[in-house]
Amino acid sequence: MTESVDVPIIAPQLPVYAHPGDAGADLVSTQALRLEPGRRALVGTGVSIALPEGYAAFVVPRSGLAAKHGITVVNAPGTVDAGYRGEIKVCLLNTDSEAAYDVAVGDRIAQLIVMPVTRARFVPVDVLDDSVRGEGGFGSTGYQTQSAATGGAEENA
Repeated sequence: MTESVDVPIIAPQLPVYAHPGDAGADLVSTQALRLEPGRRALVGTGVSIALPEGYAAFVVPRSGLAAKHGITVVNAPGTVDAGYRGEIKVCLLNTDSEAAYDVAVGDRIAQLIVMPVTRARFVPVDVLDDSVRGEGGFGSTGYQTQSAATGGAEENA
């Protein structure tokens, strides 16, 4: 059984989970607008919530909008802290280089995921414990490619 939490909300249309077991509830637009290629816009949802202490909500893109139209959330995931009481707005970006995208009032534009969060206690130290990964950053696990020059495999980072 999935745990649930009561979240007080003010909204013209409540976020809805499309299917049982979905992590994200759909947020809809309260305004009509046209997103030209490469442009972004802050889009209202009319939703304001009061998360309990120890929870945060995350605004994430809808996979269908991203795959079909190149519409994404610029700061994904957008974080809604427990103390925030204002309207949740979604910063949409049209990544399509050629086609504009029209958003109508009531269109599903993003999803809201509510999760418990742990507050970290940062403890200053002089040295960090060792790990398997160590200091390897972006791309440090690498991948194999065929090198045209050598005819062999190279690891790229």
